[in-house]
Amino acid sequence: MTAQTKPQEGLSAYVAVTAAYWAFMLTDGALRMLVLLHFHTLGFSPVQLAYLFVLYEVAGMVTNLAAGWIAARFGLTSTLYAGLALQVAALLALTQLDSAWSVAASVAFVMCVQGASGVAKDLAKMSSKSAVKLLAPSEGGGLFRWVAVLTGSKNAVKGVGFLLGAVLLASFGFVWAVLGMAVVLAFILVAVMLFMPAGLPRGRKGAKFSEVFSKSANVNWLSAARVFLFGARDVWFVVGIPIYFYAVLSDGSEAGNRAAFFMIGSFMALWIILYGAVQASAPKVLRAASRPEGALIRAARGWAALLCAVPAVLTVAVLAAPGPAPWLTVTLVVGLLVFGAIFAINSSLHSYLILAFSRSERVTMDVGFYYMANAGGRLLGTLLSGLTYQLGGLPLVLGTATVMLALAALISGRLSDETPLAA
Repeated sequence: MTAQTKPQEGLSAYVAVTAAYWAFMLTDGALRMLVLLHFHTLGFSPVQLAYLFVLYEVAGMVTNLAAGWIAARFGLTSTLYAGLALQVAALLALTQLDSAWSVAASVAFVMCVQGASGVAKDLAKMSSKSAVKLLAPSEGGGLFRWVAVLTGSKNAVKGVGFLLGAVLLASFGFVWAVLGMAVVLAFILVAVMLFMPAGLPRGRKGAKFSEVFSKSANVNWLSAARVFLFGARDVWFVVGIPIYFYAVLSDGSEAGNRAAFFMIGSFMALWIILYGAVQASAPKVLRAASRPEGALIRAARGWAALLCAVPAVLTVAVLAAPGPAPWLTVTLVVGLLVFGAIFAINSSLHSYLILAFSRSERVTMDVGFYYMANAGGRLLGTLLSGLTYQLGGLPLVLGTATVMLALAALISGRLSDETPLAA
């Protein structure tokens, strides 16, 4: 917490930032499911579906670099409000999509809109995560607790968004679902702007853009590990598993499609909600309050290695199956839920470490750089998700995730526990 921020002001600002982030992530999760399922029913291939999200991740990489400097220069509330406003604009733009357009025109249009949504997401994410570093109490493991609650709760909300997107698509159709979300988010933006309490810094005029590139070895190694951690998640999450489940669950009829939408949305929602719940409890799982900081740093490699084993086992199971079968579907569901729980510990630990490694005066810069790496991993995973599923089906998707997690574990081993964590 900054010296000028009173405890009550800090808590109030943290609650307001968290509420705004929840609202954003609810629409973000719903929009992803809406776009994925809507365009799959229009006949888009796995690679074409992956293309729809490419600019979203590219925009995230660029945005995080710039957003760290913008927030340092103009203040965190400015980037938070900009993220929410841009998401409203992106949702409204999607309502103009015309079914008479060609596939190429539709892909190009949705890619551009998703790019704007990617900018919006990372403005909101960087603002929210940086705010935790500045507002959290320093005693009793307060930083890890606050970041775990923010990250875990927003992922649970995003999981609800996945289910919401599938339900809205089945109930109201694409255009009305997107329009409704835009209206609700606009009301929330106005409310947040009107009632945001004091507590967040307003920025400093002397902030230089060159400061976004970190000179800390730990920040750089952690960012590299983050690339492969999230690439391994998205390589199956974005296209591979949803399309595989759709092929298994749908009988091709309109009623069958609706049922498949609901089941896929429910699974993705359950996965994200579980992920968020475990993230929020990560400090307890890791015994963060009683363990030295060095032990938490060293734990990053062990948890990544444990996660690597899950897709490795699932790859063997898929290769051993002669084809889609009920037992394989159950195995995949259970295995991916286990993946989600272990992934949550990894992700929460990373989210804490980047704030711990960052100094308060450059937290937006380091967080922006780190989430640029995060977006790079998601971009890599998104591209590989469509490509690997089209080339080798589910075995290649899961095998690729295994390799990426092995790299994440190796890179995490380079983190140093000898350098004191930032104050």
